[in-house]
Amino acid sequence: MQMNPPDGADAPRMVVVGAGPAGVRAAQTLLRHGVRPVIVDEAALPGGQIYRQGATPRGTARQRYGFEWKRAQAIHRAGADLAVHADYRGGTAVWNAAPGSLDLVRDGELDALPYSHLLLATGATDRVLPFAGWTLPGVYTLGGAQIALKSQDCVFGPRIVFAGTGPLLYLVAYQYARAGAQVQAVLDSAPLGGQARAMPALLSQPGMLAKGLYYLGWLRAHGVPVHHDVQLDAAQGAGRIDSVLATLGGQARTIPCDALAVGHGLRAETQLADLLDCAFDFDAAQRAWLPRRDANGRSSVAGVYLAGDGAGIGGAVLAELAGERAALAMLADSGIAVSATRVQALARRQARLARFRRGLDQAFPLPGAGAGCDDSVMVCRCEEVCAGTLRTAASQYAIDDLNRLKALTRIGMGLCQGRMCQAGAAELLADCRGLAPADMGRLRGQAPVKPLNLAMLGKVKT
Repeated sequence: MQMNPPDGADAPRMVVVGAGPAGVRAAQTLLRHGVRPVIVDEAALPGGQIYRQGATPRGTARQRYGFEWKRAQAIHRAGADLAVHADYRGGTAVWNAAPGSLDLVRDGELDALPYSHLLLATGATDRVLPFAGWTLPGVYTLGGAQIALKSQDCVFGPRIVFAGTGPLLYLVAYQYARAGAQVQAVLDSAPLGGQARAMPALLSQPGMLAKGLYYLGWLRAHGVPVHHDVQLDAAQGAGRIDSVLATLGGQARTIPCDALAVGHGLRAETQLADLLDCAFDFDAAQRAWLPRRDANGRSSVAGVYLAGDGAGIGGAVLAELAGERAALAMLADSGIAVSATRVQALARRQARLARFRRGLDQAFPLPGAGAGCDDSVMVCRCEEVCAGTLRTAASQYAIDDLNRLKALTRIGMGLCQGRMCQAGAAELLADCRGLAPADMGRLRGQAPVKPLNLAMLGKVKT
C-alpha cells in the first residue's frame, strides 16, 4: 500500500550520493513513492565504477561489460530516466559532509546542498598494498585497467601481468585477453586450497560461480599462465616497468612485461560516513573499518543511510538490493508507507547473496603488507613516506595508533587523504608492533575529502 508523501516546506529532502547500482536503485525507489530525490555523482553519466560509461562508448555493451551487459544497460536506462525526473547532478563531487548539509564542487564552483535524509552509496576503489616498484610508470590498478577498456576501448601493454587477488583479478584479465592484449600471467596471492574450501558457500549462487569458473577456464584454455599462492615481490625497470619479480612455488621468477595491473581486493569509500560521525566496526574478512549499519541500511546517525560497496564490499547485485532497501527505510522513517512484503523479499535475496560473499572472502583472503615490504618501499606516495620511516617512528615512539603515526610522519596527509596508503600503513604498523590491524585504529577523516583549489574556498554559495 502506498500513501501520498508529505509536501510543502516540511517535506523531506532526500539526497543520494553515488549513481552506481545502489544509488540508482535507491533513487528509483524514492521516485516510485512520489519523492523527487537529489542524486549527486562524480561521473558525468550513471553506472558507477562497475558499469562505467564513456562519453563516447566504443564497441558494444556486450564487449564492454561481458556477461553483465544486460544488467549494465538496465542501470544505464534507469539512470537516464533519473536524469529526466529527478534532480540529477552529474560531474559533481562531495568534498565535505555535515549534519543536514553537503558541500559540493562542480566545474570549479562550490555549492551547499541541504538534506533531511541522506543515503551514501559511495562505492569502492582498489585496495593496493605497497611493494617494491609499485610507483613505476606502467603499474596500474585493476580498476584503472578496466576503466581504460570500458571508457576508451584501449588496453595497457601490449604485454601485461595481472596480480593481486579477488574476482576482479580474473575478470579484468579475461577482458584484456579477449580485447587482444598479451596477458603474460595471472598471479593470485590466494592459495588454491582456500578456494576449494569455499566451494559450498559459492555454490549458493551457481550462476555467479559459473561465470568465475568460465573466466578462469577461458584464460587457461587460451594459454594464459594462472598461478596461485603467489608473493608479488617487485615491479622492475629503469624508468618504466619491464618485468615483474614474483615468488611462485617457493622460487623467484622474473616475468617480462610492459605493464602490471594489480589489486588486493577492494576497499570501501567511507570518508563521508566518517565526517558525519557514523560509528565504525572492524571487518576481519575485508581487513577494514566499515561504517555500522542495520539490516535496512540505517547508520548509527539518524537520517543517514548506507548502501552498496561504500558500506562493505558485496558486489553489484547485492548493492542494487541494498540500495532499494535503504531507500524503503528512508521512506518509512519519513512516514511514507512501504511494502513490508517487498522488504522481506529483499532481505531473503540479500541473505543468499551475503552467503556467497562470505565464500568469496574465504576463497580470496586479503594479504597484509608486513615483513616482506622493504624499508625503501614508498608507502605514502603523496607525502613520499617510506616503509623504513614508518618502522623507525613506530619503534622509537612505541606507536600503536595510525593517527599518531600520521602526526609524526605525515602519512595520509596528502591529496588522497589516506585512501591509497591507509591499508598498507595499518598492515605495516601492525606487523612492526606485533599486533592485529584492528588494534591500529583508523585515520580520522578530514575535509576536503576531494582535492580543492584554494581559490575556490571563497565561492561557497548560500
